[in-house]
Amino acid sequence: MWQAVKTALGAVLLAGFLWTGAVQAQDVLSPNKGIEGTITNQIDAFLVDDFDRAFTFASPNIQGLFGTPENFGAMVRKGYPMVWRPEDVQFGDLREIAGGLWQMVFVRDGNGKIHVLDYQMVRVDGVWKISGVQLLPEPDLSV
Repeated sequence: MWQAVKTALGAVLLAGFLWTGAVQAQDVLSPNKGIEGTITNQIDAFLVDDFDRAFTFASPNIQGLFGTPENFGAMVRKGYPMVWRPEDVQFGDLREIAGGLWQMVFVRDGNGKIHVLDYQMVRVDGVWKISGVQLLPEPDLSV
């Protein structure tokens, strides 16, 4: 079973810090274990193809958009294969941007490629839900 790793992804974290410096003004917040837990639990569900469970971590807006766990699972398999089958996951900064909360996540896929994703998080009835995920462009590390 996949678990959130605590191994160092030094190059990835460095790239993330360099990337975040170029982004619009934002407030970096303390890590939130509830938010990290929601994302981790959804990825755990993806790893065993439990799309019914994975769907429960999506916000009502996302659930309404896809309608069924099967549609949601098909979108993730096709559009976010690195999230469906990650090799490694590391949490970056939690940021407040324009009143919304965004959790940066570094995902290493099975081929060793690092992907930087931003998860938009919302609180629904006291529980953190995922309201959207965007793949961020790779930072330009040229000197």
